[in-house]
Amino acid sequence: MIKQNHSRTGPSAVGKVSISDDFWSEYIRLVREVVVPYQWEVLNDRVEEAEPSHAIQNFKIAAGVEQGSFYGMVFQDSDVAKWLEAVGYLLETEPDPELEKVADEVVALIAKAQQPDGYVNTYFTIKEKDQRWTNLAECHELYCAGHLIEAAVAYSKATGKNAILDVACRFADYIDRVFGTEPGKLQGYDGHQEIELALVKLYQATGERRYVELSHYFLNQRGAKPNFYEQEWEKRGETIHFPQLSIATDLEYSQAHLPVREQDQAVGHAVRVVYMCTAMADIAAETGDEALLAACRRLWGSIVSKRMYLTGAIGSMAHGESFTQDYDLPNDTVYAETCASIGLIFFAQRMLQIEPDSEYANVLERALYNTVVSGMSRDGKQFFYVNPLEVYPPVLGKNKNYDHVKPQRQGWFGCACCPPNIARLLASLGQYIYTVKGEEIYAHLYIGGTAELDLNGTAVKLEQQSKYAWDGEASFRISVPQETVFTLALRLPDWSGAAAIQVNGAEYKVSEADIHNGYIRLKRAWQTGDTVSIAFEMPILRMQGHPLIRQTAGKVALQRGPFVYCLEEADNGGQLFHLSLPATSELSSAFDTGLLGGMQVITGNGVRFDSKHWQDELYRRDADWTTEQTELRFIPYFAWANREPGEMSVWINSMN
Repeated sequence: MIKQNHSRTGPSAVGKVSISDDFWSEYIRLVREVVVPYQWEVLNDRVEEAEPSHAIQNFKIAAGVEQGSFYGMVFQDSDVAKWLEAVGYLLETEPDPELEKVADEVVALIAKAQQPDGYVNTYFTIKEKDQRWTNLAECHELYCAGHLIEAAVAYSKATGKNAILDVACRFADYIDRVFGTEPGKLQGYDGHQEIELALVKLYQATGERRYVELSHYFLNQRGAKPNFYEQEWEKRGETIHFPQLSIATDLEYSQAHLPVREQDQAVGHAVRVVYMCTAMADIAAETGDEALLAACRRLWGSIVSKRMYLTGAIGSMAHGESFTQDYDLPNDTVYAETCASIGLIFFAQRMLQIEPDSEYANVLERALYNTVVSGMSRDGKQFFYVNPLEVYPPVLGKNKNYDHVKPQRQGWFGCACCPPNIARLLASLGQYIYTVKGEEIYAHLYIGGTAELDLNGTAVKLEQQSKYAWDGEASFRISVPQETVFTLALRLPDWSGAAAIQVNGAEYKVSEADIHNGYIRLKRAWQTGDTVSIAFEMPILRMQGHPLIRQTAGKVALQRGPFVYCLEEADNGGQLFHLSLPATSELSSAFDTGLLGGMQVITGNGVRFDSKHWQDELYRRDADWTTEQTELRFIPYFAWANREPGEMSVWINSMN
């Protein structure tokens, strides 16, 4: 029996969080009013310009209410689950009877598609009825199960209805009967990690400890010898589901090359890595497994110190959507799947729950404000799967190395994991703002709204007002039933050198003793009506890459506050690679109310190489390059590709 760690504080310590924020409220409104309804139409194949989904139709066929064949990817069910999970988070913050009615119908459909033994999967129910659990490396059965469980927990919590939670528990109980080390059980594990973190959520919702033990089992089995994937592959006659990938034999792809406690480098499919790490952190927190926690720290360091982009994107190679090598971070051929940055946010959040350290929150913020919001257009109807840091449209469609890169967001995808993933993250954004640990409340993100927190049985309410995104300012108002001593820990972002704090309107001088692990800690006896305000310096930073990142050598990128900036052809003309930013150029920022709803832009004097005098020669000896002065205009990276298609670049040549 696994020993329970009763000292853990996690999601239960943070109650209802509602967001009212100058920057984020619009995104949440889009999720509620545009994204979730639009995705519902797509899931029902009612959007002509979008690729067919057939996901709801698959469930209708599996439930026996309609006839037909399975259509879509082997993991098509997960799109429905992620949609339902997003709906659950939206209903938790604001009632919507019409949306709830539609979701209840989906729940009833899923329940009807559930098999008598508890199994739920439309692909294997419709298309491969006798092939359950025969290709775990590729066919995503446990991945789809995990997303269904996450959706069930979210929807049940929001509505108080247990129908979908009952489906999830029956399914989890069936999985528990199938998998394990006991005689007669299948000693396998999933090809795409997801079930592990979902089972922890199911335990937290039900109190059923077996679900934690089952999650722990899946983590323990990964990478064990002899390798399960290879045995499975040989047993089924060496057949494969995805011919373009060697998932069954390329064990690094799904992190099955070593036991998880021995892994120290992020390798293989990027989403799989961070989902696995999220589960490892969950299990370490629930069980006190120090070896798992140590592996989490090593893998975190591998990602953020050597294999992460400035935008918080991860996964540098299109083939396998994967990591490659330390410091190999190409900007134009990068993959940087939106889901991977979302998974990195999951991982960071779990580590913050275990050991509050601003490093985790800084990365969480970087991925959230840059790659995640870049993944959705400003109108909520188009999405990026791939998030490049440099785009040159003339080569797209001609050079196969760029086939995955798009100069515009797409309405939908045949493999549509990213759009519903964005929706469920933004709908649940309140879960990422605070954590509670003992008598300490940590504010990780400065996002306006109210939060109800349980501090050792005392109800604490925080009302945050924020102008953080563009102005670096936030304030808090505290409400408590009686005078309460606790620490309010405010994150000092890595992009700001200093912060000015006021407590109840009076200046508070921050000392070195007040700062611990990147948080300014304010400990006092708090009363209702107490206020804290904080204002961060927001310099324009010229960021440089590590000397071993060859793709950023001699270049700089601009950052102001949480936002990384980029050049777009719409503002600077074409051939962005001819532009340079002198080290002496003065940069300034101003709010442009007319740009895509309003945002801060950066301008400064730059230099453009003048190629007008170049003749038809492909190469010249001793070419006499001339330059001309030009004004450079940078916009936040998340906002690119919302105007006419064109070139884009995060990094620009630097001149002394």
